[in-house]
Amino acid sequence: MASSTLRSNTWVGGGVLERYADWLPLTESTPCITLGEGSTPLVRAESLERATGADEVWLKLELCNPTGSFKDRGMVVAVAKAVEQGASAVLCASTGNTSASAAAYAARCGLRAFVLVPEGRIAQGKLAQAAAHGARVLAVDGNFDDALRLAQELTDRLPLALVNSVNPYRIEGQKTAAMEIVDSLGDAPDLHCIPVGNAGNITAYWQGYCEYFHAEVSTQRPLMLGVQAEGAAPLVHGRPIAKPETIATAIRIGDPASWDGAIAARDESDGAIIATTDEQILDAYRMLADGEGVFCEPASAASVAGLLAQHGDGSLSGRQVVCTITGHGLKDPERAVQSIAADVVEISSEYDQAAAAIEEGLR
Repeated sequence: MASSTLRSNTWVGGGVLERYADWLPLTESTPCITLGEGSTPLVRAESLERATGADEVWLKLELCNPTGSFKDRGMVVAVAKAVEQGASAVLCASTGNTSASAAAYAARCGLRAFVLVPEGRIAQGKLAQAAAHGARVLAVDGNFDDALRLAQELTDRLPLALVNSVNPYRIEGQKTAAMEIVDSLGDAPDLHCIPVGNAGNITAYWQGYCEYFHAEVSTQRPLMLGVQAEGAAPLVHGRPIAKPETIATAIRIGDPASWDGAIAARDESDGAIIATTDEQILDAYRMLADGEGVFCEPASAASVAGLLAQHGDGSLSGRQVVCTITGHGLKDPERAVQSIAADVVEISSEYDQAAAAIEEGLR
């Protein structure tokens, strides 16, 4: 097990393309663009150590990326390569985070962005981001899987660069999160827990861990624990889900594009892909906010829900664990209002009422 002393836990500048240039498929013609993505913090979670018996549990806070999610790591590579190849516009299907990231990096590079979203099934915070960055939003009468199929058909016929995770450059960028974890901890952890929706991220992390291991930067590879929502768990059931349902909108996907990559990560790491209920996800969501000061979107909490479901019995003694927290809670503010009881007391502007309310709260 690696030491608990972090080698580096601060932003080092340059972004993903500069910091990991030697590990990415870049050429002299690839523009070195950045919004400051990558170099996200690892934060130790003592409440999860107590709950699981693990020696160390770390949260990889991908919510600290520029648009508030892990998507920026892969998007910077995909958009840079699109610019290199002469594209004037990008397109993606999205449950929200991809659209926000694609729109931001397209705006950075002077490209047009088009995003396909399932009508009425995207968190408003994410939709607002895409709109703010100037994307044209096309609301599809269907779910994410329908939107992705349409996106692939459109980019086959029109001069648009597809920047979903079926684009291999997305996976290349996202693998750098695993590399950062090794760079910070000094080795790969024993167990890595990660939410699984379209399955690009678990595929990418495993690739990053494998590349570092084969290059002898690390001495081991972790077991991978992928976590899906019970109502959207095609990898657990071994078949696509026609109508996936979960409050965790970012992983509400019934036919993952990176299906084979996720299964390979599971099998090659001797890991598992499991399903957790919406109730377990929301319990973890509230636990992270109230117990660790980490406000994430519900899908992000799936990694912690899975850890607690699989290892809430103290079975991780002597082990080191990392959980990826994929997106910020402000991506889905409606869910916070619905799921977290606000402690609000109405008072006048007089000292006595304010003091009384504080004293009551201290009891």
